[in-house]
Amino acid sequence: MEEKWITGTPRLWRDIPLIIPFCPGCQHGTAVKALCEVIDELGIEGNSVLVVGVGCYTMASVLVNVDSIMVAHGRPGDVASAMKRILGKDTIVITWQGDGDALAIGCEPTIHAAARSEKITTFMINNGNYGTTGGQLAPTTVMGQVTTTTPFGRNQDQGYPIQATEFIGSLKGVAYSARGAFTSPANYKKTKKYMKKALEKQIDGVGYSFVEILSTCPANWHLSPKESLKRIEEEVIPEFPLGEFKDVDKIE
Repeated sequence: MEEKWITGTPRLWRDIPLIIPFCPGCQHGTAVKALCEVIDELGIEGNSVLVVGVGCYTMASVLVNVDSIMVAHGRPGDVASAMKRILGKDTIVITWQGDGDALAIGCEPTIHAAARSEKITTFMINNGNYGTTGGQLAPTTVMGQVTTTTPFGRNQDQGYPIQATEFIGSLKGVAYSARGAFTSPANYKKTKKYMKKALEKQIDGVGYSFVEILSTCPANWHLSPKESLKRIEEEVIPEFPLGEFKDVDKIE
């Protein structure tokens, strides 16, 4: 009888102790779980490479049982582009990044990888602040949000949050752009669908693909995990609506 994995720890999740564990209620672990499941379901673990920057999400480089490399903060887009060109079209190259990594110091690599239509896939975890270094203002911090560098809330003097999914989707070299969240089982399933479709665009050689994932950060938001989920629904999603923003099978 054929065995089928239906629940529990994903098959590709390495069961090892973490030097720096995820904070209670943080959804980086949930995102890693979804990534393990999607890679497994597509059957691409044998020819996938994970390029990870420096941040709360870095633990994905040791938790996901595929070849991986950790690179300098903001450089995953550059390194992934080079690896794809060197290793060839059959290698699935994934960048796993935070909003600061992909949109602040890493803005140039991200945008130009998309503009060049690099055949790579970027998954960006958006928790609205720099989680690892103390909760400072990030490119995705919503208006009015209190951070360690905006103690009175973000205002117009600090600029406006970047809607990366919409912007990246507007670039001609992009095959797929979507935004998901893990605030409910239904949203988890939808986000996994987006992640899978993004990787399928790379498998088919269509072009650059991008998925933004909204995530909680209870430690820096100073909220309980339950309150953090509510905040995403009430404050974050209105600023960053969920859904697919670009989906093409051919780039003219």
